Amino acid sequence: MSEGRHVAIIGAGAVGVISAIEALREGHRVTLIDAGEPGGEQAASYGNAGWLSSHSVIPPAEPGLWKKVPGYLMDPLGPLAIRWSYLPKALPWLVKYLLSGWTEARVEKTAFALRDLLKDAPLLHKKLAEEAGVPELVERNGVMHVFPSRGNFDSNLGWRLRKKVGVEWMELNADEMRQREPDLHPRYTFGVVVEEAGRCRDPGAYVAALAQHALASGAKLVHARATGLKLSGNKLVAVLTETGEIACDAAVVAAGARSKQLTASVGDPLPLETERGYHVMIENPESGPRSSMMASDVSMVVNWTDKGLRAAGTVEIAGLEAAPNWKRAEILRNNLFSMFPKLPKDIPDSRIKTWFGHRPSMPDGLPCIGHARASRDIVYAFGHGHVGLVGSARTGRLVAQLLSGKQPEIPLAPFAPTRFL
Repeated sequence: MSEGRHVAIIGAGAVGVISAIEALREGHRVTLIDAGEPGGEQAASYGNAGWLSSHSVIPPAEPGLWKKVPGYLMDPLGPLAIRWSYLPKALPWLVKYLLSGWTEARVEKTAFALRDLLKDAPLLHKKLAEEAGVPELVERNGVMHVFPSRGNFDSNLGWRLRKKVGVEWMELNADEMRQREPDLHPRYTFGVVVEEAGRCRDPGAYVAALAQHALASGAKLVHARATGLKLSGNKLVAVLTETGEIACDAAVVAAGARSKQLTASVGDPLPLETERGYHVMIENPESGPRSSMMASDVSMVVNWTDKGLRAAGTVEIAGLEAAPNWKRAEILRNNLFSMFPKLPKDIPDSRIKTWFGHRPSMPDGLPCIGHARASRDIVYAFGHGHVGLVGSARTGRLVAQLLSGKQPEIPLAPFAPTRFL
């Protein structure tokens, strides 16, 4: 496979811009294609929690989850909500989702694959941030998980599997937690600190800086919405957009939750769905955590960003087009005030910002990273679900290796798009 090809990368989110950087490093010419601005509010990369959690190896579906589905259908404000109107369309994906976590053995297999993808991710991101001139945006200072009791931690399958795949952590009792986090509600009596993990202080600004680094290194950016891929036999000849064709001889599909139409255009009907997510952010909050943390009882990440204190979490299955349910953001806000009672109750609404976006998710919790069936000129890199930002660093390296015909640095069989075809 020849090097120095013209690669069109569809999507200028975290995966797309890092793929561009790594493809340029391999000697390829790169054109980024995205209708929006890199790092803009329209992108999932902008609104995520900002965790660089190399220990996020547990897929969303775990054994016994099927028992909770009726409750999810009845509660539009629960941690995982499914809109009735969208259920018929989502049902095939939901069945695969539940089956993927049906047994502990299946979840363990996924955890080992994700560990390969995410291990050392904070270090990889730190190096990228330094290259892009924004080293201050990535910090490798650990993250904390807090629990109402030790029992909540001990009974959790995810932590048993994290131990199996080599994740290490430090345990904290109630007194040690209080010394570290004096503003945290006393209902939390046990915590763990994963010291290898990191955080991003402004995900939108980070992705924008990476995009600028790619452009400064020779990439081009075309503002257009890609609609398909054009083949001549098994050779790629162009990316189709709403404004015309962009000739190229290789392409990367990294369009997040909107990748499904693109893969279908070359005969790969992949089961990609959007796990709609929300965040709430308080500007100048005056109180809160000293470190980034996740609270087990509300399934919510709290992270300081340069713009304010951000709380993110929950999943809503309702497709790409349905209007946001802003009550879900209100729940995040209420949980934040509950976790940190010293937060002023009279913070004006002008200092409380909300956001809604689309996580691109495959039903088994693993992204698609690999070639299209129709042509090895096309590389898929999407579907990262809850690990898009943290997983983007190594994914970009893998994309460049596939484009250059090199041996990927980790086994890609678990991520092969053909597992669903």
